[in-house]
Amino acid sequence: MKVVATSRQEQGSGASRRLRRAGQVPGIVYGGSATPASIQIEHNPLWHALQKEAFHSSILDLEIDGKTEKVLLRDFQSHAYKPQILHIDFQRVDAQSKIHMRVPLHFHGEENSPAVKLSGGLISHVITEIDVTCLPGDLPEFISVDLSSLEGGKSVHVNDIPLPKGVTPVSHENPVVVTVIVKGGAAAAEGEEK
Repeated sequence: MKVVATSRQEQGSGASRRLRRAGQVPGIVYGGSATPASIQIEHNPLWHALQKEAFHSSILDLEIDGKTEKVLLRDFQSHAYKPQILHIDFQRVDAQSKIHMRVPLHFHGEENSPAVKLSGGLISHVITEIDVTCLPGDLPEFISVDLSSLEGGKSVHVNDIPLPKGVTPVSHENPVVVTVIVKGGAAAAEGEEK
């Protein structure tokens, strides 16, 4: 995804308020060997881009005054109740250095799993994203989790998820990602029929 920005000279809260009134968002780009750069981005295209999941977990092409850099979205501040972005931070990435990022999980196949079809269970998503480390070129937009073989009373842990090549989880523990809650009424009814 591409983001177009221009460099800004004026600093301070007064300058930032003037930018926001003019439909711009103040921001900063940091990291790498270059010095931090103050930027401004047009608000409406940025607001719409932030609504997309991929914008938060992908390497972005940030064009500043015609020069393009590879960056990650690191932080942004929103207004408390208005649909307005107040500030945004990007971090430069080096193709040879590993990055640490939160990647969303996309679940599929749960409606066909034995846990739902045979046990009448409810699938509970405990975690919807995981921390991973990888080279920028290996960063996935999302990680797919297949639940079609999940059985009642079982759970899926981070180490059970096949990760793309070059991607490793950051956690030293093995947290639960998905659990199955079997309904007490359904289990009791099955026991009475037998």
